Amino acid sequence: MGRGTTVLLALLAVLLAASCSSGPVRRISEPAASIQQLTVQADGSWSVSLRLQNFSSIPMRFEAVDLELEVGGQPAGALRHDAALEIGPESADVVEVALDPGSKARMLLADALASGRGVDYGFEGSIRAAPADRGSARSYTVKRSSALSPTPGLPGVLR
Repeated sequence: MGRGTTVLLALLAVLLAASCSSGPVRRISEPAASIQQLTVQADGSWSVSLRLQNFSSIPMRFEAVDLELEVGGQPAGALRHDAALEIGPESADVVEVALDPGSKARMLLADALASGRGVDYGFEGSIRAAPADRGSARSYTVKRSSALSPTPGLPGVLR
């Protein structure tokens, strides 16, 4: 074997080793949020199960959620939570947020539950998150519109 062939084989071996050791791609995507469940408490306050979704290919540290909630077109209040939660890659987790809703939203939801119909909801705001292994958090804008329906057999619960 000639010297040129030996050098070429050594170079190919180094390139192959370098490409294999680079590891998986670190892709950071915008997080998302949705309401998984809304429960009306006996005192009229709401307990909101907020689903936080990490679409990134790496674990993310969710630090805070600040969303303005609207139910049936009526302002309901702010969903604020200091999450301090790590969510794995392409995974989700749920946080419970207490809310004392505005009177119009409270009455609208009570009427919907009494008549057995669902309601539309929407929120807009931000989620602060960062890669779990480093860096400071940045704020991601979040906007969502969806609907909730009464849950059969569970009075005061919408999903």
